[in-house]
Amino acid sequence: MILLETDWSQSWLMTGMGIGVVFVILILLIFVLQIFSVMGRKTTAKAINVKADYKDKKQAKAFDKASDEEKAAVAVALYLYYYEKNNRENRILTIKPNPNSAWHSELNERL
Repeated sequence: MILLETDWSQSWLMTGMGIGVVFVILILLIFVLQIFSVMGRKTTAKAINVKADYKDKKQAKAFDKASDEEKAAVAVALYLYYYEKNNRENRILTIKPNPNSAWHSELNERL
């Protein structure tokens, strides 16, 4: 019988190795994710410090003293700049004629 001719020790060894490789990869993935989370926390802490430093500078104080009209003008200018930048291709319409080929006229006798 073919079932009895199978070398089960080799089959179990290959199964165990496959499961072992999967678990090793999962453990490595956990370590990599922990490293990224530590790096992310450090980056977030630096960003918070930069924001705190920026608020102390004169530039931030000058922006706070700007009138509402000046703030609105800056916002409109930024909006229009990014709108034009992203939508430049939307106004272009290209129409190319498609001449009928020989196979098309053979399939459609009405042409």
